[in-house]
Amino acid sequence: MTWSEMQPLLEQACWDTLYMVGWSTVIAVVGGLPLGVLLVLTDRGGLLQNVFANKVIGQVVNVARSMPFIILMVALMGFTRSITGTTIGREAAIVPLAIGAIPFFARLVETAVREVDGGLVEAVQSMGGNTWTIVRKVLVPESLPSLIASTTTTIVALIGYSAMAGTVGAGGLGDIAIRYGYQRFETELMWITVAILAVVISLIQFAGDHAARSLYSRGGRGGPAPKLRLLKAATADTKTV
Repeated sequence: MTWSEMQPLLEQACWDTLYMVGWSTVIAVVGGLPLGVLLVLTDRGGLLQNVFANKVIGQVVNVARSMPFIILMVALMGFTRSITGTTIGREAAIVPLAIGAIPFFARLVETAVREVDGGLVEAVQSMGGNTWTIVRKVLVPESLPSLIASTTTTIVALIGYSAMAGTVGAGGLGDIAIRYGYQRFETELMWITVAILAVVISLIQFAGDHAARSLYSRGGRGGPAPKLRLLKAATADTKTV
């Protein structure tokens, strides 16, 4: 296969992969962020302590995380068809990708939020801050660098999942590697696909690491000055409640 034949295939595959991963990431963040915060809030000693609810949510997250993605795709085919009308193509792949990523991201969020200084939470509580104020003014802002790093990790994992989704006709770079590289013995095309995936993942990891470091240096867990600004903001917020 010549480069002129490979180029349009690779361009479309790259776009399909970015489309699937992009939408799946958005859904994973929207669903996983509140779920991860809720795991912290409902744990023992949490602001909304509810051990039973915490164990139920945690168990659901654990079961969802432990399921291999290829099995998850097959198990969700009926659900995917009910939403998208098909089980083939990039739109259909977004459903299992997002559902598989939500519990994965939620656990990363839980870890990030648990690292927040408890003294800040207690300070805001002493000033009359409610749970929503603490989440919005302390927990999320203080854990933002780690949340950015968690999002980066999730994107990288989703790229791997999207390549796996190519085995069931989801499109993207994984589909190119399977259909042409493996089934038609186009070894050169397969290695080009692998190289593209490696470059994309490296760029995303670099951008995520840079963003996390920048946020950290500007204030996320960055010492007394940023924490003082957080306390002032929380104080102003509690006065309006």
